[in-house]
Amino acid sequence: MNTLSPVHVCAVLALCVALTPPARADGAADSSAGHDCLIEPRQLLEIRPAAEGLISRIHVRRGDRVTAGQPLIELDSALERASVAAARFRAGLQSPIHSAETRVEFAGAKARRHEQLAAVRYVSPQERDEAASGYRLAQVELDDARDNQRLALLELARLEEQLRQRTVLSPVDGIVIDRLMHPGELADNRDLRKPVLKIADLGTLYVEVLVPIREWRNIRPGQMATVLPEPAVGGRYEATVLSVDPVFDAASGTFGVRLELPNPDFALPAGIKCLARFEPVDPPAAPGGSPGTRSMLSASTQ
Repeated sequence: MNTLSPVHVCAVLALCVALTPPARADGAADSSAGHDCLIEPRQLLEIRPAAEGLISRIHVRRGDRVTAGQPLIELDSALERASVAAARFRAGLQSPIHSAETRVEFAGAKARRHEQLAAVRYVSPQERDEAASGYRLAQVELDDARDNQRLALLELARLEEQLRQRTVLSPVDGIVIDRLMHPGELADNRDLRKPVLKIADLGTLYVEVLVPIREWRNIRPGQMATVLPEPAVGGRYEATVLSVDPVFDAASGTFGVRLELPNPDFALPAGIKCLARFEPVDPPAAPGGSPGTRSMLSASTQ
C-alpha cells in the first residue's frame, strides 16, 4: 500500500490550516463576513369591516402610506345614522322626568295635609293611607322616568358604536400593498377569504437570520447587530436581537434569530435579502464555573 511521505503530510496539514476559518477568543469560528438574513414587515394585516354592509367609499389605494387611526373604509350607514339621531332625541327628553317630579311634589303635599287632618280626626285613616300611598307611587314613577332616561343613554351608546363600526380605521402605520374590493361591493365579515385591503406594518421591521449552531452561545436578546441589505438597496442599519430560537434545525445545522429594526420613515423596504453581523459580547459563564476553574478542579482531583 502506498504511504504519504513526511513532506506530503506537512503539505496537507498546511492546506487544512489555511482553509480553516480563524477562531475567535471564545473558540467560535469568525463570523465577521455576516449571516444570511431576510428583512420582513413586522406584520401583514388583512383589513375587513367588523360589520356586513355595502362599501360606499375606500379612502386609500395600493401603495398609499397610512397612519394609525386613519379612516380606510366606509360602509353605507344611512340607517345607522337615522337610528342614532332618534336615540339621541329620546335620551335628551326631560319632560317625563319633570312630569314625574311635579306629581311627587303634589302627592307629597297632599300626604302631609292628610296626615295633619288625620291627627285632628278630620279625615279617616283610610284617606290618610291612600294619600301616603299616592306619594310613594309618585316617587316610584319618578325613579322609573330616570331609569328610562339612563336606558335611552345606553341605547344611544350602543347605536353610536354600531355606527362607528361602519368606518374602518387603520390599526398601524404602514403601506397599502393590495386593494381587493371596490365601492359598491358587499363587504361580508363572514367571508375570511376576501379582505378589502392588505396593509404591511413597516414602521418596525423584523430581520430573520439563520446562524450556525456554533454561534448559539454568542447571541443573546438585546444584543446589537448591523444589517446590510442587498446591494440593490444598500446602506447599514442597526438592529437589536429580539429573540433567539431555542430549537435548532438539525438538517441545516442552524438556528433562527429575530432582529428588530426601527424604520420610522419607511426608508427601508421589506422582502429583501441581507447580511447580519452581530456585535461581540462576553461569553456567558459555563455551568459549574469557568473553564479554567473546572480544569483546576480536575487537575486537583487527579
